[in-house]
Amino acid sequence: MATTLRLCCIFVLAFYAASLVIPSNCVGHFFLQKEHKPLFVFGDSLFDAGNNNYINTPKTAQANFWPYGETYFGYPTGRYTDGRQVPDFIAEYAKLPLIPPYLQPGLNNYVYGVNFASGGAGALNETHQALVIDLQTQLSYFKNVEKQLRQKLGYAQAKKLLSSAVYLFSIGSNDYIAPLQFNISKEFFESYSQEEFIGMVIGNITHVVKEIYKKGGRKFGFLSLGPIGCHPALLLFQPGKIGSCLDELTEMAQIHNKEILKVLHTLQIKLNGLRYSYFDFYTSMSERLNNPTKYGFKEGKKVCCGRGPYRAINNCGGKGPEKEYELCDNPSDYVFFDGGHPTERTNQQFSKLMWSGNSNFTWPCNIQELCGTL
Repeated sequence: MATTLRLCCIFVLAFYAASLVIPSNCVGHFFLQKEHKPLFVFGDSLFDAGNNNYINTPKTAQANFWPYGETYFGYPTGRYTDGRQVPDFIAEYAKLPLIPPYLQPGLNNYVYGVNFASGGAGALNETHQALVIDLQTQLSYFKNVEKQLRQKLGYAQAKKLLSSAVYLFSIGSNDYIAPLQFNISKEFFESYSQEEFIGMVIGNITHVVKEIYKKGGRKFGFLSLGPIGCHPALLLFQPGKIGSCLDELTEMAQIHNKEILKVLHTLQIKLNGLRYSYFDFYTSMSERLNNPTKYGFKEGKKVCCGRGPYRAINNCGGKGPEKEYELCDNPSDYVFFDGGHPTERTNQQFSKLMWSGNSNFTWPCNIQELCGTL
């Protein structure tokens, strides 16, 4: 009887030991048994999960107030939308937790990845300088993370983690919009030809990709630039032509998209093992702006939260000089939540295309294929 009881106790203890959940901050061989691909996020307000919350300058753009976050979280998180963004959905599809912002206090666990994106950031240091985390600074933060991972996991395991990760980018729009907003000096902007300026933006992005590659990164996901000259807030910039797109901006976005595709193709040939997924955000957004009902929306140009024509003046939440603003009843009816940022529903549609869309939307492979989960 005693022997039977002892065996029973051993079995129970073994069962609980086997079913123990290892805390997420544990490292070493426990972590490497978990099959997941970390997600490192770089970019601007389309991807910022709250980093700008922790930049304490009066002019830094932030979304840490109501009604941002109202749909999904029920409170503002610093995301520039009513709920989740594309990286949040990509993380969900990849069976990852929400990827936290790098500047979040107390954050020291990076095994699932981390988010470096900053609202207003560009590839150029001069874009909203001293108000945002520019792309070069985001790279320096990534290098800090890589160093900490090596210290915790050891060189071999850290490199294995970094090589399996996906590096997600949304960057460049602010570099072309900022001169219009006088956040890059006109002298700086006008000292370059259009071709030279675009070349500088592309060059900085290329440099960051190469540096991540040196640290072990192999899988890169890119959003193309959208039709930025036709985004609702930009429809108000031409006196006497309210509602008309800024064709010069849209043209620059188109040229940028063609050039970044050439660069990615060249990098894939020259850098052994590098793979990329490119999502045609330009066409996907243009279709929803021009034919919102086709995709289940009621409004394309008019936005959910703001004031003025199309509600497109970025005063959502009333934190600007003008305190009054309008808020729609149902953000899911709108392509845009404020004058420059999609609603959660729009983000979800884009993330599905990016994750599992065919070559009409995402090429040469989608993120699911890039993750190796098919």
